[in-house]
Amino acid sequence: MRFQTVMLAGLGALALGACAKQQEVAYAPPPPPGAVPGSTAADRDGDGIIDGYYTADGIYHPNAVPAYNPPPTPTRKGERG
Repeated sequence: MRFQTVMLAGLGALALGACAKQQEVAYAPPPPPGAVPGSTAADRDGDGIIDGYYTADGIYHPNAVPAYNPPPTPTRKGERG
């Protein structure tokens, strides 16, 4: 009698488990263009602009800042030179 009860309970649980809905797993969005896959963006100064990124090994890589070319120095030629 006990064996039949245990078997019936086990089959009932198995049947109900097969009908359960599978949960959908949310995947991370792809990295934006120019980003390194597998890295984490970093905003070190808190201004809302990404300053660099951390790779999987924990190293911080700053974004390259465009080089600033100072204006040319005034020449001594001309009317007021």
